[in-house]
Amino acid sequence: MALKQLHAIGQSLWLDNITRKLLDDGTLDRWCGELSLTGLTSNPTIFNQAICTSKTYDGAIRRKAKEGKSGEALFFELAIEDLKRAAELFLQAHAASAGVDGWVSLEVSPILVNDADATIEQAKRLHRQADCKNLFIKIPGTVAGARAIEESIFAGIPVNVTLLFSREQYISANNAYQQGIARRIDAGLDPRVHCVASIFVSRWDKAVADKLPPTLNNQLGVAICGQIYKTSLDRLASPGWQTLAEAGALPQRVLWASTGTKDPALPLTYYADALAAPGTINTLPEKTLLALNEPGAPDATPMPKDGAAADDTVAAVERAGVDITKLATQLQEEGASAFKSSWRDLLASIADKSH
Repeated sequence: MALKQLHAIGQSLWLDNITRKLLDDGTLDRWCGELSLTGLTSNPTIFNQAICTSKTYDGAIRRKAKEGKSGEALFFELAIEDLKRAAELFLQAHAASAGVDGWVSLEVSPILVNDADATIEQAKRLHRQADCKNLFIKIPGTVAGARAIEESIFAGIPVNVTLLFSREQYISANNAYQQGIARRIDAGLDPRVHCVASIFVSRWDKAVADKLPPTLNNQLGVAICGQIYKTSLDRLASPGWQTLAEAGALPQRVLWASTGTKDPALPLTYYADALAAPGTINTLPEKTLLALNEPGAPDATPMPKDGAAADDTVAAVERAGVDITKLATQLQEEGASAFKSSWRDLLASIADKSH
């Protein structure tokens, strides 16, 4: 079975979704056992779909509204309730992996994407409010986010860096993590603060679908990940990281996000098959997770570590006229904008349901 093969390779499989229904009807609990799930992620779009398209949350929203709660405060209470229930299901995986696995994630308000100070304060507040040892606070890996990541790590807050697209953006996020850890070591604090770097994959291929020759279709996302995987291994082998590791620091794990296929011609497992890399995490949409469990799902083959084929593909895409650096910035800005839109829709729906 492909799911077990991915675990045997050394990759963690997390669900890219959360709804109260998955918790209430026991589906998430069952998938932990049957499908080898060891974590999950959430984002504003996921919660917008969960809350706006069902009546599952309506009663809780009305009760909280009667208590005088509204807006962001009401939403974060709902989200934390769900995520803490999910986190409890992953405690066994969390303990068995000494805290490396078994995590859930809660994102700061996307409205704060360019406000480092406000992001830092909200990350601290949500971390205290959740009071959950296996919950990440998600912070976008933007220019402003880099400072927020460093400060949050220094404060001892586990961070999931989101909205990363390119190798350069990954390096910035990794630098912020290492700087936060180095400051903790200098201050005599425990350097064991967990962090993951979430790389968005399929949006690359959607963005260039009509700009490339057929031989390069649906190749760029995997190639970018190949470059980032090679870079992550190089950084773990660097003298600077070895110094931090000797002091007890933990590696920032790479997480493949947005791994659902956008092209209907592709098999649902396309990105999962291509991104089987030891030590990494893959967050899977429900359809992809279930497809990996089907008889006949392709065998998992570990990603190449040298990045050579990835570099060749990226170079070919650039020769075809795509500016990778410019497109990475565009994709990050579009991702942030999409989350802002979901956030506004989410808060509007909560306001409507409150009455």
